[in-house]
Amino acid sequence: MKRLSWPRRMPIDPYVLLLLGTVGLAALLPARDTAADVASGASTAAIAFLFFLYGARLSTREAVDGLRHWRLHVTVLVCTFVVFPVLGLAARGLVPVLLTHPLYQGLLFLTLVPSTIQSSIAFTSIARGNVPAAICAGSFSSLIGIVLTPLLAAALLGSGGGGFSADSIVKIVLQLLVPFLAGQLLRPWAGKFIARHKKILGLVDRGSILLVVYTAFSEGMVRGIWHQVSAVRLAGLLAVEAVLLAVMLLLTWYGARALGFGRGDRIAIQFAGSKKSLASGLPMASVLFGAHASLAVLPLMLFHQMQLMVCAVIAKRRAHDPEAQEADAAPPAAPAATPRPPVRTGTSGR
Repeated sequence: MKRLSWPRRMPIDPYVLLLLGTVGLAALLPARDTAADVASGASTAAIAFLFFLYGARLSTREAVDGLRHWRLHVTVLVCTFVVFPVLGLAARGLVPVLLTHPLYQGLLFLTLVPSTIQSSIAFTSIARGNVPAAICAGSFSSLIGIVLTPLLAAALLGSGGGGFSADSIVKIVLQLLVPFLAGQLLRPWAGKFIARHKKILGLVDRGSILLVVYTAFSEGMVRGIWHQVSAVRLAGLLAVEAVLLAVMLLLTWYGARALGFGRGDRIAIQFAGSKKSLASGLPMASVLFGAHASLAVLPLMLFHQMQLMVCAVIAKRRAHDPEAQEADAAPPAAPAATPRPPVRTGTSGR
C-alpha cells in the first residue's frame, strides 16, 4: 500500500488545521478545576522553553552582521510597530458596526505583535529576494517585540485589554525575555544540541503553541466568552483583516520602492513588514489577557492563515516577474584578470 502523504498544494497550512483542531478540542473537552491549573502551569513552562529556544537559535554574529543593513531593518520595524498600530487604531471606528469591542481589542493586539521569522524567510526565498535581510529583519522584530509589544499594549489597550499593569510587564520579562537571554548566553553549548535535533525541537515548539491555544480557549469556554461571537461578527472580522493585509502589502512594496530599495530588499521588506507572528503573539496574549485570551488571539489566528495563503501566491508571482527573469538570464560576471608576470629578457640588469 502507498504511504499517505499531505498534499503539497493544500490551500490551508496543516499546522493551522492542528490549531483549529485544538480549538475544537477545547470546545468539547475544556480543562476545568485541577486540570485547568495543570494545563496553565504546563503552558507557562512551555512558553518559557519556547523563548529559550528562540534565544538559543539566534546567532549573535548574524545579528551583528545584519545591523549593517540598518535602513531595511528600520523600515520593517516602522511598518510592524508604527504603521500597523496606526491602522489598528483607525479600525476603532468600526465598533460596533462590524466589530464588537472584544474583537476590536484582539484586532488591535494583532497589530502590535512582532513580525514572523520562518514564513518571511520562506516566502522571500521563493520570490528570489534578499534572504539574509529577511532572517535579520524577522529576528530583530521578534527580539524587540518581547519588550515593545507589551508596552504598546499597555499604552493602547489599557485596562480594557485584560488588566494591564506593572505586574503584567514583569510577567512578560520573567516569562519571555529572561528565557530568551538565557538561550543567548547558553547558545555556545545549546546551539550544537539544537542543530543536531532540529526536527524534534521543531515539534516541541509547535506543540508548545498548541498547548497555549488549548489553555486559552479552555478558559474561554468555561467562562462562556464564545457566546459573545456570532457568524456575522466573524465575517466582519475577516473582511477587516483582508483590507488590513492588502493595505500593508501595498504600503510595504510601493513604499520600499519610493525609498530607493532594490528588488531583493523590497521583497524582504514586503514579507517581513506585512506579517504578524502567531508564535510570538499567542504566548504574549496568554500572559497579558488572562481569561480573555481566547477572544484576543482569534483575530491573530485568522490573520495568520490569511497572510500565509495570500503571501504564498505573491511569492510565486514575484519569482516569475520580469526583474527575476532578467537576473537569472544575466551572464555571470567575468573573473578579474590576473596580472601576467613580466617577461624576462636576458638583457635586464641585476
